[in-house]
Amino acid sequence: MTPRKTLSGRAAVLLQGDIDTDAILPKQFLRRIDREGFGELLFFEWRKDPAFVLNQPAAQGARILITGANFGCGSSREHAVWALRGCGFEAVIAPSFGDIFASNASKNGLMLVAVPDATVQALARRVEANPALEITVDVERCEVRAEGVSEKFALPNRVRRLFLEGLDEIGLTLADDALITAYEQRRPGWMPSIPKR
Repeated sequence: MTPRKTLSGRAAVLLQGDIDTDAILPKQFLRRIDREGFGELLFFEWRKDPAFVLNQPAAQGARILITGANFGCGSSREHAVWALRGCGFEAVIAPSFGDIFASNASKNGLMLVAVPDATVQALARRVEANPALEITVDVERCEVRAEGVSEKFALPNRVRRLFLEGLDEIGLTLADDALITAYEQRRPGWMPSIPKR
């Protein structure tokens, strides 16, 4: 991943609560295990409606999705995150998220910003009034900003570090390689060990 202190971009607004992972990426597309090519399948059933928000010209190129509470609830499919990333989304702003979805998002470089519903509504109104409006997600300060709106959000230190340093979970482990090596050197020789390559 690329280190990111801030993320700025236009937003698409989909103010609906309890959007589950099957709506984000339907089950028939789960046979593939590579992460590529899922963007065109995002909200597959909903996109059949020409009036759907992501089919509108104003939503093209949006990097942020503003949506309702409990986004990503339902099953644990990581593919839903792959679809959002594949469609160009780098952040989702909502009042709350499904727990497993949130875990998958942090592992795949999708920033989740949980803010009060009043803030979500205020951001949505501004985007609907001005589709070219830029929203900034400040990872370093844990703050989302747009014209006339500023709100702090909670971000676990581990997740914050992943984004700020551009690490994935393996990179996070390798960052402690010296500590791991020192621990292994202190272990008694009779204990099991994994040979280094």
